[in-house]
Amino acid sequence: MARVTELGWAPATAAEALGVSRATAYKWLRRYRLEGELGLLDRSSRPHRSPRRLPDHVEAGICRARAERRYGPHRLAPLTGFSRSTIYAVLRRRGLSRLRDADRVTAAPVRYVACHPGALLHQDHKKLGRVPPAGGHRVHGRGHRPNRLRGLGYDHFEVVIDDASRAGLAIQVPDESGASAVAALETAAAFFAALGVRIERVMTDNGTAYRGRTYAAALEDLGARHKRTRPFRPQTNGKAERFIKTLLAEWAYARPYADNTERLAALPEYLDFYNHGRPHTAIGGLAPMQVLVNNVRGKHT
Repeated sequence: MARVTELGWAPATAAEALGVSRATAYKWLRRYRLEGELGLLDRSSRPHRSPRRLPDHVEAGICRARAERRYGPHRLAPLTGFSRSTIYAVLRRRGLSRLRDADRVTAAPVRYVACHPGALLHQDHKKLGRVPPAGGHRVHGRGHRPNRLRGLGYDHFEVVIDDASRAGLAIQVPDESGASAVAALETAAAFFAALGVRIERVMTDNGTAYRGRTYAAALEDLGARHKRTRPFRPQTNGKAERFIKTLLAEWAYARPYADNTERLAALPEYLDFYNHGRPHTAIGGLAPMQVLVNNVRGKHT
């Protein structure tokens, strides 16, 4: 909105620079003019009415059949009298679409959350293309920048997030090496130790940096156990993946930056907001630091 309302860009020009349609640009501009900043918040795409959706008691019956028989849509369809696509839609909506993700006895979806801060930390690596001087394609549009400004390399970050409180850190490192992973882990350990939190377990993927002796020695020094994700199952480390997506949406690509230095300078401020002021839906609308300081092991309130 700043490009249109403050810099005087035409909505069509701003849309081209951001890689979206003109209709999208005008839609967000209309919301901003009617509702201000609140109009720019994400909204559910679900319709206000779904007259063809099955009643809740019918969906509950399908879920009971799933729990009792452990059948998929192909077998449940003739038993319940509904089409396979309808059965699948119900199971997906209720979080029961994959048997391996559910408890074997109750068929309830298994979604783990650590019992207290420090019980489980997630760590992952993210590299981010650098912003050219005077801004990249998000400012000028694709194809408007000379080729000499391409290939500026990447900034590397180790992200660490606490499973219970969702308190997170994004630590800039020089590369993807084991030494960088260890340096980030030690920085995170010091951050949490200052708040009275001891790290007990750390979950990572199976990247080279996390499989080396240097990383194993660092975990041993901290007295923490190492948990690695199953091969080709990044969702096991989903909280780190989700944190990275949040960083990209709300910091890295949230607005156009004049250069890479400006974007890096904005990171500490965003992390402070994320940990202290941003409400998190998975923890009841609280900010991560509210959970962290009130739920330290031995100090539950």
